[in-house]
Amino acid sequence: MTQYQDDIKAVAGLKEKQGSSWNAINPEYAARMRAQNKFKTGLDIARYTAKIMRADMAAYDADPSKYTQSLGCWHGFIGQQKMISIKKHFNSTDRRYLYLSGWMVAALRSEFGPLPDQSMHEKTSVSALIRELYTFLRQADARELGGLFRELDAAKDAAAKAAIQHKIDNHVTHVVPIIADIDAGFGNAEATYLLAKQFIEAGACCIQIENQVSDEKQCGHQDGKVTVPHEDFLAKIRAIRYAFLELGVDDGIIVSRTDSLGAGLTKQIAVTNTPGDLGDQYNSFLDCDEISADALGNGDVVIKREGKLLRPKRLPSNLFQFRAGTGEARCVLDCITSLQNGADLLWIETEKPHIGQIGAMVNEIRKVIPNAKLVYNNSPSFNWTLNFRQQAYDAMKAAGKDVSAYERGQLMSAEYDQSELAIAADEKIRTFQADAAREAGIFHHLITLPTYHTAALSTDNLAKEYFGDQGMLGYVAGVQRKEIRQGIACVKHQNMSGSDIGDDHKEYFSGEAALKAAGKDNTMNQF
Repeated sequence: MTQYQDDIKAVAGLKEKQGSSWNAINPEYAARMRAQNKFKTGLDIARYTAKIMRADMAAYDADPSKYTQSLGCWHGFIGQQKMISIKKHFNSTDRRYLYLSGWMVAALRSEFGPLPDQSMHEKTSVSALIRELYTFLRQADARELGGLFRELDAAKDAAAKAAIQHKIDNHVTHVVPIIADIDAGFGNAEATYLLAKQFIEAGACCIQIENQVSDEKQCGHQDGKVTVPHEDFLAKIRAIRYAFLELGVDDGIIVSRTDSLGAGLTKQIAVTNTPGDLGDQYNSFLDCDEISADALGNGDVVIKREGKLLRPKRLPSNLFQFRAGTGEARCVLDCITSLQNGADLLWIETEKPHIGQIGAMVNEIRKVIPNAKLVYNNSPSFNWTLNFRQQAYDAMKAAGKDVSAYERGQLMSAEYDQSELAIAADEKIRTFQADAAREAGIFHHLITLPTYHTAALSTDNLAKEYFGDQGMLGYVAGVQRKEIRQGIACVKHQNMSGSDIGDDHKEYFSGEAALKAAGKDNTMNQF
């Protein structure tokens, strides 16, 4: 017997116990509502999706072609439509997640208005978005199942009913893991713990945290990034783990992000007790001048290392700078340290999408942690076309091919679009995720801000046509006609917003007296 049939039987038993006062309750309607509300709380979702991610991580360890992907989203509707599209095109949500970007929350959801990615937005707006995303994903389940229930009621024979019942019993939920960005933790470790609890209670099974100073946090692709000593960062990783454990999400996932590759500054000199300890290793990257005690100036800060007095270079901002060229070594140390102290996955923020660069760091990490895995930002901050055309140019030149027809600094130009170089570069972009999963240990590929850009692009195209000579045809030809022909469910926007679900409930509650919206005069019937 299926869960659906079990629920019908269970409610029928309850109805019998309650006697005549429950005569109007239809056990099958109640079972349908239960099926449409599979996940009762955010913690149900977090536990369910954590198991999915853990299984996917194990599958990737066995076969690197089984990498995972996600797209960033800034509204519940956007996340919902992604998963509806994925189910439509691939009939499965396997290895496909959602990403919640702190950048997009800051830019699009702050009550202060659009903000840069500097942790100035309301920190609770991130957990609110997690909750909103899962509300929309659960509604997508309810909508899809509601349609199947209507088909079941309309089926004329046993075979048709059995086929529809099979779809109901094997329904694939739209609820998938969300990798949620907690920035640098929005304060000290206690603040990180409290916010992580809100994330998890909203449904997050995976939290990403970065090693920047919380009150100096910058976007990973901007200048001026400042990191913290390892012990400060590890305290926040432990805080997140305790939050997962407290709430009973025992297999919650922590992504440790290092911004050290592009961060040349630190706010603190690490505490060190013995040569070679973690604090000493952090300090070893500082840019210092060797001095004598006699040369000390007013307010100078000095450290003693290997019997020498060293004065770290301190900026007017009271920040200390690292030696140039140490970024990759610091990234490797960050990653090893995080995995040895409770993190599950790594994120190395890079300045360009280059498999060789990423793979070299991963190889060093895997000498210590053989199954180290990365989450990687396939960022819109990179000029993918120019980067890969330049990589193709360099490869052709190294192979002794004639590159005189190309100007390396101008390779973005459309005049090169059909060239041998551009075609080779595009093929490398197409296979980048599979290649990087195989060669650079990348388990999860995401695009942080895709819908920020698609919304701007589609709005620009619509505005140009609608307010120009095309008028209403700009909308009809550019949007609605494409929706209809591509089978975009949202063309029936009343249905997508829950109108039919509401009609079903009206019938459950009021029977023949129900005033429904989906009658013959509903213009949605034109679709």
